[in-house]
Amino acid sequence: MRIEGVGTALPALSLPQEVSALWSQKAAWGNGRRRLIPAVFLKTGIRHRYSVVLEGEPVRQGFFRPARDANDKGPTTRERMERYASEASALALRASRAALDEAPEAPSPTHLVTVSCSGFRAPGFDVALVKGLALDPTVARTHIGFMGCHGALNGLRVARAFVESDPRARVLLCAVEMCSLHYDYRTETARILANALFADGAAAVVAGPGEGGWRHVASGAAVLPESEDLMTWSIGDHGFEMGLSPRVPGAIAAHLRPWLSRWLEGQGLSIASVRSWAIHPGGPRILDVVEKALGLEAEATRDSRAVLEEFGNMSSPTVLFILDRLRRRDAPRPCVALGFGPGLAAEAALFL
Repeated sequence: MRIEGVGTALPALSLPQEVSALWSQKAAWGNGRRRLIPAVFLKTGIRHRYSVVLEGEPVRQGFFRPARDANDKGPTTRERMERYASEASALALRASRAALDEAPEAPSPTHLVTVSCSGFRAPGFDVALVKGLALDPTVARTHIGFMGCHGALNGLRVARAFVESDPRARVLLCAVEMCSLHYDYRTETARILANALFADGAAAVVAGPGEGGWRHVASGAAVLPESEDLMTWSIGDHGFEMGLSPRVPGAIAAHLRPWLSRWLEGQGLSIASVRSWAIHPGGPRILDVVEKALGLEAEATRDSRAVLEEFGNMSSPTVLFILDRLRRRDAPRPCVALGFGPGLAAEAALFL
């Protein structure tokens, strides 16, 4: 499957990480752990993030505000989903138009694959894309939901299956996330870390059959052993709740290399023969662990760290931002994209 165009989009609001830390500290009403917040935020390696709701300091009348008391958990899940519904379509449209503009000679999409884990709405932003892009109403829609940070890699697998099954197929894949809607007022370490890392953004890909350029040729997946409780993403009364165990890096360190080596061997490759990497930056520690486990030089994660620094962890669109950077500078191939999500699961994609 040949990549014909890639587009990205960000909300208008850019929040410097140090401002975000100060706001989060103020929001944690009367809690003794408030003093930990700035240190956690500033250790992420993020300079700023983009958000559809957080407007910086001072925040008094915005969607989120400092807690009124120790029992204040912020907006309800219904309120957060209403904001998702009002914002997701516009961001997805911008990213998709940018991808389509890069492939002006490509036929109109026959398939639309959408990806999101930060909101639910039906009809969703897939229908908004059909209308806003004037796609044929017979376009085949497939939504991939709640797969977490590797969701776009799942989307690429589905897109390639469509292309390989029909030589006339053209696929528009769009991933959009609004993680800032799920800001958590609690101050357990995992909650603080999630508040410090996650951000909003969208990315889209136009793909079809053919040779030349960047081609997605294979996908791999593995649920790591005994890891179901290490990373979770569940629906609470006041937003979606991230569960993140400190054992995640250890699980990746123990199991990533053996699985990835076997998968690459099946593609006629080895870890050493991969010439560039698009590794989802779940956080700086995850990138450190992957580097060590795979024996990579620091250069291999340069683009992943740059995207984390500039935009934060946008969940599913993030790996497409990294692939866009690699593709635009014609990074050497083979290229492997990696992502991790609830399960604890690893996903891989191979580009030639």
